[in-house]
Amino acid sequence: CGASFCMVNTNWNLQGFAPEAGFRVDLRYEYIDQDQLRSGRDRVAPGQIPRHHDEIRTINRNLLTEIDYTFNRDWGVAATVPIVDRNHSHIHNHGGAQLLEQWDFTRVGDIRVLGRRQWMTEEGATRRPSFYGINFGVKLPTGDKDVHNINGDRAERSLQPGSGTTDLLLGGYYSGVLPAADSSWFLQGLLQQPLNSREDYKPGRRVTLDLGYRYEASESIGLMIQLNALYRGKDSGVQAEPADTGGRFLFVSPGISYAVTKTTQLYAFVQKPLYQHVNGVQLTADWSVVIGASARF
Repeated sequence: CGASFCMVNTNWNLQGFAPEAGFRVDLRYEYIDQDQLRSGRDRVAPGQIPRHHDEIRTINRNLLTEIDYTFNRDWGVAATVPIVDRNHSHIHNHGGAQLLEQWDFTRVGDIRVLGRRQWMTEEGATRRPSFYGINFGVKLPTGDKDVHNINGDRAERSLQPGSGTTDLLLGGYYSGVLPAADSSWFLQGLLQQPLNSREDYKPGRRVTLDLGYRYEASESIGLMIQLNALYRGKDSGVQAEPADTGGRFLFVSPGISYAVTKTTQLYAFVQKPLYQHVNGVQLTADWSVVIGASARF
């Protein structure tokens, strides 16, 4: 399904802010309308390339709640709980007949727990701090993997809100200020490697890389832009569709934030694809939107 979650990075520890001990809560809404069928890099029409299923459309409305706790400037941990609202339709080609099949569900997805070990350095004559660190954790098999439609047909495993697998998360990051006034940047990479399979299904490996820039236009407004790259390997197993899963993606994500108070800010991003190359035939989105709020306690 291409990318069913937006790749925008809203980790505010990477946005030019010094880490402070305590809780941070981030509430984020994503809208991703996958209405463009693609083969490789090319757009195609439903049925143009024969498949058992002719994909039509998938609309993802995701609500992600992240609770982050910073113990001190060296250690922190974050848990992310997604609620997936997904509507999918395709044509099932069966015995010469074309049958419309649809799923519409709202379920809790797979919870992610990510720890971090961070170091701080001071650079340049101004001795302004920069931060670098490692991330490590797991994605847990908490999401439903057995969603059926009103006709009793089970959704494809790649459509389910949960994969049923436990995945290793491992990565690193750097965040620093720039010589230009009120500017900062960050770089973060993360590997997500499934450690097992469940019911003859194993999702493909995911590798993400985010490069971001932030400019403080005023005391309350921040202007941001990111490049977000994703590599996703093919799914495997009897219940998988390896020929039509996985791919390589690059997105640009401009955004803006507004500081309501010193500890609370609102933000919004629009994500546009710069490059999309899918394996087989998959649905992709021409644009996506992220809006959210983040508060420290």
